[in-house]
This record gives sequence, structure tokens and C-alpha cells, in this order.
Amino acid sequence: MQDFYIIIALLKARKYRLTNIFLKISLCCLFVCFTLSATAHKISIKGVVYGKNTNTPLSGATVKLLHTPKVSTTDNFGVYIFTDLADGPYELQISYLGYEQSRASVEVNQAAPAKVVTHLATGNLQLSEVAVSAAQDKPLNIISAVDLQMRPIQNSQEILRFIPGLVMAQHAGGGKAEQIFLRGFDIDHGTDINLTADGMPVNMVSHAHGQGYSDLHFLIPETIQAVDFGKGPYQANKGNFATAGYADFRTRTALDRNSIKLEAGRFDNYRAVGMFNLLGPAARQNHQNAYVAAEYLFSNGYFDLPQNLDRLNIFGRYQGIINDKTIINASLSAFRSNWGASGQIPERAVSQGLISRFGAIDSSEGGNTARYNATISLEKMLAHEAVLKNQVYLIKYDFNLYSNFTLFLNDPVNGDEIRQRENRTIYGYQGSYEKELTLLGKPLRSDIGIGLRYDDVNGSELSRTRNRAFVAPAQLGNTNEANAFAYWSETWELSPRLSVNAALRFDQFYFKYRNLLPTDTLAAVLKAKRNRLSPKLNISYALSPTVQVYLNTGQGFHSNDTRVSVLPNAREILPKATGTDLGVTLKPTNRLFVNAALWFLDLEQELVYVGDEGIVEPSGKTRRYGLDFSARYQFTDNLFGDADVNLAKPRARDTEAGAYYIPLAPTATSTGGFTYQSPNKFRGSLRYRYVGDRSANEDYSLTADGYFLLDAVAAYTFKKLEFKLSAENLLNQEWKEAQFETESRLRGEAEGLTEINFTPGTPFFIKAGITYNF
Repeated sequence: MQDFYIIIALLKARKYRLTNIFLKISLCCLFVCFTLSATAHKISIKGVVYGKNTNTPLSGATVKLLHTPKVSTTDNFGVYIFTDLADGPYELQISYLGYEQSRASVEVNQAAPAKVVTHLATGNLQLSEVAVSAAQDKPLNIISAVDLQMRPIQNSQEILRFIPGLVMAQHAGGGKAEQIFLRGFDIDHGTDINLTADGMPVNMVSHAHGQGYSDLHFLIPETIQAVDFGKGPYQANKGNFATAGYADFRTRTALDRNSIKLEAGRFDNYRAVGMFNLLGPAARQNHQNAYVAAEYLFSNGYFDLPQNLDRLNIFGRYQGIINDKTIINASLSAFRSNWGASGQIPERAVSQGLISRFGAIDSSEGGNTARYNATISLEKMLAHEAVLKNQVYLIKYDFNLYSNFTLFLNDPVNGDEIRQRENRTIYGYQGSYEKELTLLGKPLRSDIGIGLRYDDVNGSELSRTRNRAFVAPAQLGNTNEANAFAYWSETWELSPRLSVNAALRFDQFYFKYRNLLPTDTLAAVLKAKRNRLSPKLNISYALSPTVQVYLNTGQGFHSNDTRVSVLPNAREILPKATGTDLGVTLKPTNRLFVNAALWFLDLEQELVYVGDEGIVEPSGKTRRYGLDFSARYQFTDNLFGDADVNLAKPRARDTEAGAYYIPLAPTATSTGGFTYQSPNKFRGSLRYRYVGDRSANEDYSLTADGYFLLDAVAAYTFKKLEFKLSAENLLNQEWKEAQFETESRLRGEAEGLTEINFTPGTPFFIKAGITYNF
């Protein structure tokens, strides 16, 4: 570990200078792409890939032109093209995660493009199908439905743990969004990761509990088709919060069959899921699909105080394809959840025998929330394969949370319980135009996008309460926040080996806060506006068919709460993040895939609104660098192994000596395991999760304990029935899921004490389920 940090330190200064150089180059590249003439390319092969059971387009399928270095990827229409090929016979290899590979022979003739239609059947992942090329900068950055089946998960939020290096922690009952950690960031509930679902934002700006609050519980896990993810601020179409990375959840466009699932587990855990097609086979043949899914969950949890978690999800989606030129997607969903929580407890309360590890000090913590989504998108294929996409969405959101972090520190009589509440409506639009041309004889892909998000938040409240009864107000106001954006991205394939992407993104923010508890120091209405320009430059080069190197560099940002942004002395309310990734992707054999990257990220001075206290705290400048390493190996056609190791060195800048640690920021994490999948019968996996010890405060005088856990899943299919058994924490380790340096006071104590307050992690948990498919 020490040698690793020495190497990084030697590279750090040089890489930082390179970052600024590449950002300037990106502006020049965009100017060149704009001024030089571009012409339409000549299409030699045009193909479309569908799922066999659903007859829907497969977006992101890999198509290799065998015996050449050319590789293409299907778009949302399932379409791929190869251009400027000489006449003659060619062979195509088509593959997609979770589907069987297919091959097709085609004859190219200059008279007209050769047309190929492929229907892929579902099957197991084969690493031999994964291509390494300059055209694919992240060949395994997709979490597929196959992965989801082989991991023990309780909700969609936990799917984020599949992202290498991402750690999660729940500390206020199963209904609250989890705390997220990635690349040396304590992201809290979403300050530095951009999360979306079917194009709709998940992050909540200026949220009552904290900036960027992201609750994914409104997604039903079985409806998720794939999750696209990336690290760093390098994607032009990812804006606010995309500093440490992003994750884009995509629901199924269609169901291959109906299903009913029933599950039951320890701690009074019960769950039922139903998924049903609404249209018949005739409609499917005409590329019309619609389905509805519903989920109900109840759990008392493993705490001494039953949490009475009660969750209901209803989701409906439609997709229609008209004349192979227009795709209409529409969805509606409704979600509500109620829960109790045991919160965070002081270590001394357990050591003194006042409560058990699973006990509670304040028995009235918990809350309720609801979210309703409506969205419709229209994608139109124009002349010369250009694609125009428009999407509108409407989100209605309610939130009500009771918490007590300091117990009786501030109010020895009533206690320090608080209520955070808001009612929110989000209106949004986003559109994009994509086209592929030829510039100086080389393929040039243009992607231009615009969008607007408007948040109307009413009754954003912070109040003092006792046993959920109102005691006194602390803050109350209405927030209006608008984010208009535009981006322009150009990807130029200078050769089958070399690809260059240059992009610019512009974001404009408008903030307004109406204080419903006016004081002499804070006016009734405050307004502000800010903007941010974010350049990107990404270069990918395939040294050989088995070795690819890439350099990603760019700038991103995360916004601050409106209540911070409107203050007269607010400055860096859109703090800039500047990052660089230098990586390599290796495929030395058909059965081994390796990715490694050195990375670097600087974050500017910022002001942070602390929702639990209603105050503003400066956090200062930070610098992070580290190493990500991932390996995937296929031992046999049915047995896979994988491992991810992630190292980070996060530091605060311009601080006193010895006080430069970033509290709770992970420095060493690792996940991995083995997965077995037989063609139709048995599937199983054994996996581990590891998090190293890390600092709990700025001077490392307190330690947040690490942990090592084992999880497992086994499933067996018999005709139309599937039997599944999943287990978490097989070794029944006593571990702390969430940990904080907190000054708290127990009832009867003369004064507060600062120590680790924690939420215990789940003990051994087992759940059984049965699914009927028809």
C-alpha cells in the first residue's frame, strides 16, 4: 500500500499539469470539428438486433466484423452500421450481455447497403464475446439483468453496490436512502454521484435532508434491464453531481413472460412481486409492448425495535416502434413507504449495557416518503441515420423524516429529535441530436443535447420534535431551482485503433428561496444565478486486439443547496471538479478480462448546507487520487470469477498538519466472488465484500472500523418454477454498517461525549423465494 502511494505521488504533479493541457486541447478539437467540412459516409452494412422473445431492439449489442479491426455498437433502435467497405463477403459476430452469441454472413456490394436482421436468444455471459477496441471505451461498464439475478439484494438501491469500489450504508431504517461512498468520497446520500432512471433524475437538489439526496427504492429490482455506470467527470451528458461518477438505471422495455414471485426471510421479511404483459403476441410481432409490475414489501428488520417497513411499488411501461423509424416510450409509476428506525447509537450505550447492539435510544425515529413519476420520450430516425430524441417528465415527491443524532445534547428534557419535511414537484425536458458523418475520411459522431429541470419545493422544513410531536420551528421555506443545460460532444475515429472524444457542457442555474420564518439576518426572498462551463477530452487507443489504453480528462461540478447559493457571501456554489483517468484494458486470453486505472480528482472550495442542523459549513479544497483494478475470468463455460480492488488517498488541502483526513472516506475496498450458471437448471454465487479501516474524523483520532462479509445465492429452475435461496453475512460477523464521529449525550449524563455512533450491520440473514413464470 505504501509503495502504491509513493508511485502515485510521483505522478501526481505531472498528471495535474496534463489535465489542464488536455482541457485546452478539447476546446481546440471542438472548434476544428465545427469548422472543417463533414460529409455523409457511405454505408456498406446496416443491421438491426432484436431480442428473440420480446422482439424489441437491443441497445448496446456488440457487432464485430471478423478478420478486421472494426467493431460497432447498436443504438436505441438496435441498429449498427459499417461504412466504406470493399466489395466482397464478410462475417459478423453479434453478442450482447445475457444473450447467446450469433453469427451472420453478408455480401457487400456498392450498389446498395447489405441489410442484416438478427434475433438473439437469452443465455449466459461469455467473456469471449467482449471486445477490446477504441470504439468501446467501457466494454464491461454495464450491470445486466443476469448480474442482478445472482446477487443477494433487498432493493434497487443496493444494486449500486455492483459498481466496483462503491460502498453503501443504511443508518435510518430500510425506508431512507442509503449513504454512498466512492473514490475517496463520503457522498452522503448523493452529493457526488449522478443517478438517473430512464432519463429521469434521482438526485434531489436542495433537499430537506441533504443536497443530492437519492432514493432509488421506487424502482422494482425485477424491472431493471441494465445499469450503465462510469467514474469521474468525463461524460458530456452527465451534469450536476457527476464528479465521482454516475449510474444510469434502465428498466425493461418488454417482458419475455409473466411472473409471480413470493419471498420470505428472517426478521419477518416478506415480499411479493407480480409482472404481467398487457398486450398479446400479435402486438409483439408489430413491436408493441406494454407491461405492469407491482411490488409489496414488509419487514421488521433485525433491530430490537421492529421497524415495520412497509413499501408498495407499482410500475407500468409501454414501448411502440413505428415503421422502424420512431420509438415511443412511456411509463407511469407510484411508490410509497413507511418505516421506523433505531438510528445511530453511541458505543458507550452498548458497552455500559444500557442497550444491545440492535437497541435504540429514541424509539420514535423513522418516516414516510412517496414518489410518483410520469415520462414519455420520442426517438425519431431522420435522414442519413441521424437520431432526434425528446423526453419530458413530471415527478411528484413527498418526504417526512424523524431523526435524533445527538440524543439529549441540546435539549436534556425533550431530546434532540428533528423533523425534516418537504413536498416537491419536478418538471423536466431533455433532447438530443445524434448523427454520424465523415470528417477527412474518418467517422465523426456528433451528439448535441439541451435540457431544463425545474424543482418547485414547498414547505421545506426543519423542526424540533419529541416523539414525532412538534416542539419548535428551526427553518421553513419554499425553494425554486432551475437548471438549464446544453452540451456538444464530438467523437472522431481517426483509425480503427484511435478514437478521440472532445466535449463541452454548459449549465445555468437559477435559485430562489422564500423564507417563511423571516429574521433580521435573513430576508424573506433571496435570489441568485450561477453558471458552469465543463470541458471534456477522452482518448482511447487500441495497441492491439487485446490491449487498449485510454486517457480521460475533464471537469464537472456539483451544485450546493439553494439556501446556501442565495446568501450574499456565497462564492463557489458550483464547485468545480477536475479529474483525470489513465487506464488500460487487457484481454490476454478469451477467458480473461482486466481493467486498471490510475485516477486523480481535485474539488474546489465549497459551502455545504447541513440539513440536520440548518447551518452552513465550509469544507475547503480536496484532492483525491488512487487505483482501480478489476478482473473477470471464465474458468469454464459455466463458472466465472471476478475481483475488484479499489485504493484511494483522499486529503483535504490547505489545512493544518495532521488534520487533512476526510472523515469516513474509504481508502481500500474490494469485492469479488464466484458465479456458476448452468444452461437451464442450477445457478449459484459466493461473493465477498471488504472495506478497510478508515478515519472517522479530520485528525484520525477516531477510526471507522472496516469489515469483511460473505454472501451467497443459489437458484434452481424446474419447468415453470424457480426456487431461490439467498444469504447475507454467512459468517455472522458483528460489523458496523454506518459510523460517525458524533457528540451525543445520554439521558442523565452531565455533558456530551464525542465518540463513534453507529448503526449495526445485518447479522446472518437468509431469504427463500419461489417464482412462477407463465
